[in-house]
Amino acid sequence: MKALRFENGRLFVSEETLPEQENEALVRISMTGICNTDLEIIRGYAGFEGTIGHEFVGVVERSSERPELVGKRVVGEINAGCGKCKLCLEGDPRHCEIRTVLGIHNREGCHAEYISLPAVNLISVPDNVSDEEAVFAEPLAAAYGIMEQVEILRETKVAVIGDGKLGLLCAMTLLLRTKDLTLIGKHRNKMAIAEKCGAKAVLSEEVTSEMFGKFDVVVEASGNETGFATAADLVRPRGKIVLKSTFAGTPKWEAAKIVVNEITVVGSRCGRFEPAVRLLSERSVPVTDLIDDIFDLENGVEAMSKAGKKGSMKILLSIASDSST
Repeated sequence: MKALRFENGRLFVSEETLPEQENEALVRISMTGICNTDLEIIRGYAGFEGTIGHEFVGVVERSSERPELVGKRVVGEINAGCGKCKLCLEGDPRHCEIRTVLGIHNREGCHAEYISLPAVNLISVPDNVSDEEAVFAEPLAAAYGIMEQVEILRETKVAVIGDGKLGLLCAMTLLLRTKDLTLIGKHRNKMAIAEKCGAKAVLSEEVTSEMFGKFDVVVEASGNETGFATAADLVRPRGKIVLKSTFAGTPKWEAAKIVVNEITVVGSRCGRFEPAVRLLSERSVPVTDLIDDIFDLENGVEAMSKAGKKGSMKILLSIASDSST
C-alpha cells in the first residue's frame, strides 16, 4: 500500500506492507485530513517517525471483533488503550498510560491506503454525512471536547485566539452554547466563517487593553507562543484558559499573572467522537467551509507543503486503493 511517511527528517510517499494486527480491524481509507499536529510532527513534535495522520474516514474490510462493521463507513478514535487499566475499563483510553496514538505515538497513522485500529475505536458514519464532512470528526471532537472540561452557558463570555482550522472549529462549536464569543485572528476571510455562525471578530493587532480581563473563558488555539500571553491578558481574574495548541516549541509566558489572578489553566486534547458525528449528521457546524483543497495521496508531500503555508485552510487527501484486498 502507499503511505505518507516521515523518517530521518524526510517526508515522502512510499510502498509499505499492509497493516496486519491481531484482534484489530482493517480499514480501507477513503479520505484523510491534514492537521496542524502533522505539520508539527515534521518539525519535531512528539519525536514520531512513521506514517503520519490521524483524521480519517474509511470502510471496514475485516473485523473479527465487530463483524457487523464490515463494509460500513467509519471514523475512529485515535487513542488505543491497553483495555485493562481503570481508564480503559471505564471506556476512556485517552489517558491510558501505555496507549498508542494514531500517527502520533507508537502507532502508524492514516495518511495511507489502509490502517489497523481496535474495533472498539470505530464509529459508524451516517449515510447523510459525506466523506468530506466525516473526515472532520476528529478535530470537531477535539473542539467540542472543551465542553467536557469547562462549563459554557449562554451568558459565558468566551474568546478564542486563533483563526486556523482548530480555532474556527472551537469557535463554531462553542457558539452552540454561548451567545457571546469573540474570535481573535489574523485573516478576515477566515474569521468571516465564524462570523456567519454568530461570532464577533477582532484582528489580533486590534486587541486593546480595554479587552483585558473581560472574558470568563479564553481558548488558545493559535499554535504559537504569543497566543499564550494574549490569553493571560484577556481572561478575567478567576477565569479559565483552555489550551488547545500543540507545537514543537517550549512556550514562555508570565506565570505570575496566573498566580496573582488565580486563573485556572485547562489542557484540552481529544474529545469524544459520538457527539462530533452527531453534530455532523445534524449539520450543526459547517465544516466544509474550512476545506481549501483536496490532493491525491501520491501528492501527499505537496499537500503537506500547501497545508503549511500561511493562510492555508483545511487540506484533504483522497485515497485511492485496491479494494480487492
